[in-house]
Amino acid sequence: MGEGSDPICGTRPVDVKGKMHKAANLAGENRNEAAKSRRSRAKSMINRETAWCLLTEFTQSESLCKHALAVEACMRACSRKFATDPGTSGLSELEFAELGLSPEELWGIVGLVHDFDYEKYPSREDHPYKGNEILKQRGWPEVIRRAVMSHAEYTGVTRHTPLEKALFACDELAGFITAVALIKPGKSLAEVDANSVRKRMKDKAFARKVNREDIVNGAAALGVDLDEHIAFCIEALQGIADKLGLDGSAAKVVGSA
Repeated sequence: MGEGSDPICGTRPVDVKGKMHKAANLAGENRNEAAKSRRSRAKSMINRETAWCLLTEFTQSESLCKHALAVEACMRACSRKFATDPGTSGLSELEFAELGLSPEELWGIVGLVHDFDYEKYPSREDHPYKGNEILKQRGWPEVIRRAVMSHAEYTGVTRHTPLEKALFACDELAGFITAVALIKPGKSLAEVDANSVRKRMKDKAFARKVNREDIVNGAAALGVDLDEHIAFCIEALQGIADKLGLDGSAAKVVGSA
């Protein structure tokens, strides 16, 4: 994918729980030291790097990885707008501190890993249930696992927090905006605006796998105007247009061939 800024992952899966358990039982540590060690290692084990490694461990598809990056960008932007306190993520101040992540990091990670199991387990019977099991086995926190589960309507996991509502509001929309950009002459997000997205939403034959109702309902549940939310997500995606291959460079290559 040419993700020069993304980490190179090792071949072994990142087991957060196992590493934290070992850290908590280091010989000679008293209880306070062990607690500090757990918090410190939680901060170092669950981060953007481990999220990217988890994604690429289970996902080979370039398009799925780009979708993950797109949702991550939208979620990071949403965090700056909606994550006004730990409660917006469903956490207390202490829980957020122990997690060791900023709101933007947490929300971005949720966006990055929300579909990490989809390529390997694409059926409704498996996705995102398998992903939730894997995250639990590896010691990922409930706030991330619950958000991942809540983004699929059929799981029955209701969306209560702005974090969970934002993921649902960004998921299908990010994919749809990408599809609109790909049919533009320059294959660039710079050519996409809210009007062009709304126009394509009316065309049922275009990107037919994208659920229009999810896009509409997602914005409503988040409490934002649909057109404003579309424009908001377009702007977020424009910030990583080069990573998504939607900065116009693809069209230039085709034109020069």
